[in-house]
Amino acid sequence: MTEHDTDKTEAFDLREETAEAAPELAEHDRIGELEAQLAEAKSALLYAHAEQQNVRRRAEKEAADARAYAATAFARDLLSVADNLARGLEAIPAELRADEKMKGLVAGLDATGRELESVFQRHGIIKMTVMGETLDPNRHQAMFELASDEKPGTVVQEMQPGYMIKDRLLRPALVGVAKAAG
Repeated sequence: MTEHDTDKTEAFDLREETAEAAPELAEHDRIGELEAQLAEAKSALLYAHAEQQNVRRRAEKEAADARAYAATAFARDLLSVADNLARGLEAIPAELRADEKMKGLVAGLDATGRELESVFQRHGIIKMTVMGETLDPNRHQAMFELASDEKPGTVVQEMQPGYMIKDRLLRPALVGVAKAAG
């Protein structure tokens, strides 16, 4: 055989090997492609499960918040009733409180005020104490400044009490704030 014939034979053998290997290479590529698709599908499934869990947690939190704060608007409306009752009780002079004819009325109004406070407490509505605190714009609404010996920015007068419902502000306290004297 000549050198040229040897080259032809080697080329022919190489084509035969490549043709025989081609199905194996195609199958190997197909397996790799399927494995990549499987990994992608697993990743998408894990993402979908995580997203589903997040949606469920959000829905549970929103439902819990709705239950906890459902009465917010109603409670806010009742605060004006409590304010008016307190103002009415404060307006009763001491001599009328001592009058035998008025004692029953005053005692009834006092009992109504205590019951209203009790109902508020049972439902997580708490009256804030603000005197002496530093002004917090998230809890207080400053109505005026008053010259005082107190540190500037300290609440020195409460015009209207503020209330919290659980851990949220229901109504800010209307306050007077100390300013530097002079």
